[in-house]
Amino acid sequence: MSVIGANILHVRERIAAAAGRIGRDPGDICLIAVSKTIGVEAVRSAVEAGIRDFGENYVQEAMIKIGSFGSDIRWHFIGHLQTNKARQVVGAFALVHSVDSDRIAVELNKRALAAGIVQDVLIEVRLDPEGAKTGVEPDSLGALADCVGQLPGLRLRGLMGIAPVVSDPDHARPHFARLRGLLDCLPPQCRAILSMGMTGDFEPAIMEGATHVRIGTAIFGPRS
Repeated sequence: MSVIGANILHVRERIAAAAGRIGRDPGDICLIAVSKTIGVEAVRSAVEAGIRDFGENYVQEAMIKIGSFGSDIRWHFIGHLQTNKARQVVGAFALVHSVDSDRIAVELNKRALAAGIVQDVLIEVRLDPEGAKTGVEPDSLGALADCVGQLPGLRLRGLMGIAPVVSDPDHARPHFARLRGLLDCLPPQCRAILSMGMTGDFEPAIMEGATHVRIGTAIFGPRS
């Protein structure tokens, strides 16, 4: 077994343990391997170890990797999205996690309609007002959700959030609980996905209801 394969096995064991503590089925939790800045061969090792969902932050880098793998791999765009990149993102990614403004939503909708598809999206909510530079403010979530809901080229599937960096992962739980509460305020058809939790805090995220966790370092090791 490769080092990456062993890392994935260990992460899956931790996911199962966290889910088991609150009676959740670990099979209901999607493990997204965050492969930004990671080369194609390392991604291939993760595929061989059973990973089918990968997260990317940079469009041009991602497009090289997407072209190297088949249609059975699902790609997630998890980085900050600029309007001039929307055309490339639509259709190439199964899910866009980072819609945080009307402007981005409208541009994605325009590109999706032109391509004749409906693009699945999440709204990114700012959980760390001091550290985060992206994400919609919680108080503005309802207005943005209403906007996305009126765009025929987009399908709102849920929310994404990044908790503040904390010394104790359990200190992130209130932030994840808040995001879960915000999800509960959306229309029922928009509550399928709660994308939260990374290498340092995915276990408390799972215990607060995460359906998708985004793990990079624990799988691929520290980035240079």
